[in-house]
Amino acid sequence: MRSGIASLSSSLQPGNLLRSSIYRPKPLFSHFALPISIKSPSLLNLVAKSPFSVTAMAAAAPSKAELARVPPAIQLPPPPISKFKIALCQLSVTADKERNIAHARKAIEEAAEKGAQLVVLPEIWNSPYSNDSFPVYAEDIDAGGDASPSSSMLSEVACSRRITIVGGSIPERSGDRLYNTCCVFGTDGKLKAKHRKIHLFDIDIPGKITFIESKTLTAGENPTIVDTEVGRIGIGICYDIRFQELAMLYGARGAHLICYPGAFNMTTGPLHWELLQRARAADNQLYVATCSPARDTSAGYTAWGHSTLVGPFGEVLATTEHDEAIVIAEIDYSLLEVRRTNLPLGKQRRGDLYQLVDVQRLSSH
Repeated sequence: MRSGIASLSSSLQPGNLLRSSIYRPKPLFSHFALPISIKSPSLLNLVAKSPFSVTAMAAAAPSKAELARVPPAIQLPPPPISKFKIALCQLSVTADKERNIAHARKAIEEAAEKGAQLVVLPEIWNSPYSNDSFPVYAEDIDAGGDASPSSSMLSEVACSRRITIVGGSIPERSGDRLYNTCCVFGTDGKLKAKHRKIHLFDIDIPGKITFIESKTLTAGENPTIVDTEVGRIGIGICYDIRFQELAMLYGARGAHLICYPGAFNMTTGPLHWELLQRARAADNQLYVATCSPARDTSAGYTAWGHSTLVGPFGEVLATTEHDEAIVIAEIDYSLLEVRRTNLPLGKQRRGDLYQLVDVQRLSSH
């Protein structure tokens, strides 16, 4: 191959060498460039038809914006519904598991009666939030039935009320491992997705809060995005919201909405809870919904509360304080296209300078 190129190159006059930049395909031609100026009509025709010509390469080359997402971002799919009501059920949580399940059912049914087509529950709503409690309250979600009364209730209510439920999270037992897991149920009551918290809450702020989830829990391995009757939803749990890469990945997979059941604490809640939600929404131009447990100052872990819905411009559309509440708000997906037209970030990314690589999508190609 090299000798053929060398022969062609040597037959050209030095004075005719092309001095502009040359496209260098990789990996085939990664070790040499072909600087030529073409005056022969027959040679010009030959190179123009070649799949490796500068003209052909320029036409086939992806734009800088496309290169910023590897693989390229999925176009925002048309949602199955344009407008609908979402409910964020900020629940009080006790040490009585049966009470927690019955209380959550009542809240979901009340939200459905108020017209909600999507209901979101808090992080760890069936159990106290503590490493001591996780093994005791954990359920075998895959087994279902009596082995998982919390998820069974969610399935029953989703089916009977014909609603979509993002079921907050509960401690899940799978073999000899425990996970912090969110279940998503469709209007037929079937489990559509299961998200295991990817980023475990291991923090130490001296004099304020120390919590090491990894003492008992195992981190999940998969981002979760699911097509539902109310659109394409990405799922994160609490600490997952701090990692913008996960939200960017969901945005690149065509999410309309990201739901984060969470339980921020009294130290980081006032500083970062709303800030992070608005950042994830504004950066990715989609909706973000969060749902927290209500605050209980007598509990070992005190939640910040303030369940919130944020719009694609980073605007707070609905929220509450720290007491038990059901936040009802409207989501209007037509605003996604409006905001992306007003502020065309997707067309302005610099893929020549930075990239988000979706490892799972890349490996599946």
